[in-house]
Amino acid sequence: MEAQARRICARLREQGFAAYLVGGCVRDLLLGRRPKDFDVATSARPAEVAALFPKAQLVGAHFGVALVDRVEVATFRSDQSYSDGRRPDQVRFESDPRQDVLRRDFTINALLLDPATGEILDFTGGQEDLRNGVIRAIGDPEAGFGEDHLRLLRAVRFAARLGFGIDPETAAAIRKLHASIAGVSAERVRDELVRILTEGGARRGFEMLDELGLLEDILPEAAAMKGVAQPPEFHPEGDVWTHTLMMLESLHEPTVTLALGALLHDAGKPSTFRVADRIRFDGHVEAGVRITAQVLSRLRFSHDQIERVQALVAGHMKFKDLDRMRESTLKRFLRQPHFDEHLELHRADCLGSHGNLVNYHLARARLAALPPEQLRPRPLVTGADLIAMGYTPGPAFGRVLAALEDAQLEGRAGSREEAVALARQLMDEESKPLGRAGPRH
Repeated sequence: MEAQARRICARLREQGFAAYLVGGCVRDLLLGRRPKDFDVATSARPAEVAALFPKAQLVGAHFGVALVDRVEVATFRSDQSYSDGRRPDQVRFESDPRQDVLRRDFTINALLLDPATGEILDFTGGQEDLRNGVIRAIGDPEAGFGEDHLRLLRAVRFAARLGFGIDPETAAAIRKLHASIAGVSAERVRDELVRILTEGGARRGFEMLDELGLLEDILPEAAAMKGVAQPPEFHPEGDVWTHTLMMLESLHEPTVTLALGALLHDAGKPSTFRVADRIRFDGHVEAGVRITAQVLSRLRFSHDQIERVQALVAGHMKFKDLDRMRESTLKRFLRQPHFDEHLELHRADCLGSHGNLVNYHLARARLAALPPEQLRPRPLVTGADLIAMGYTPGPAFGRVLAALEDAQLEGRAGSREEAVALARQLMDEESKPLGRAGPRH
């Protein structure tokens, strides 16, 4: 994509327009990181961009934005007032790049790179802030956060991802205005949270959300974990919040669902805390599953994502029983969808507490030793077979088929003949005590 961006700049310049690489791609190049995408800022107006690049898509013509070969090309502009805390009410196209960068969020995102000469245009002190590792709002921080409330979260995301600090004046403005995040759509908040969780520095990101007052605003369920004590014999690290932060820190390039699973796996503990013979959290898994659905629904995650995270929360305590599971139960456990995420969540759970990875290694060893045909064997007897044997469909079918699968997974029914004989025995037993109809023969 960098090559396309440079070609676009060259083409614009050939026609007499100013054109620069701008924003995050310049920041990342200067930091020695690989940019995820490239943006171009130009003095050319949207109609002029469209005339030069016939395949350009005017994705935001009002704001001067076109998409050319997956590169966002935006006309220099200045923004007027913001009444909704999200978008400017009006924009004015400019010819001066200085005016364009002054409307941006942070100094490190306001750098322009001349692709022909390598010269950096820096009107806000962004290079110095990059050297010093500082996230600083451009101009008056309160005014900037008032223009776009999402910048409150973006400051945290950039600081966490880059390992930077937040300028004291910028941080003070966030603390003062943190409640404004309530005016941002759930979808936009969700997307920033996902980036904080998955782009690196998740622990520091959530510590900063807490320090700046944002955590209670967007994730009160996570804020509730603070100060909730745990039994020291299992959790020498401290309270539920510390444990959760340690888990986030131990994940490496997690999927969105795994990161959410780590964040919410103990969300049920605050509401189930009690002290008996020791600190206990009876029913915290079930409570956590319910809270997970509430949180992720509120943040507009997809149904599939919610179910996947709920499965992680529901299953995270099952690893402790691994060495006591029946063979059929173990195989069903190991073959569940996305088991790699369950395994990684368990590893992080252990590393964030007692550090005992015995069951983690046991699960990996059993998984490696079991070929797919043993984990998911073809059924030796099906419901159609039971009907052909003369039995009437009903609730007993499900119970008998599950028992037959248990026998198959445990090696007690290794052939079709053995399975059929067992099926007849089980169906006949089902019919006797409750007076159900037996075989029709």
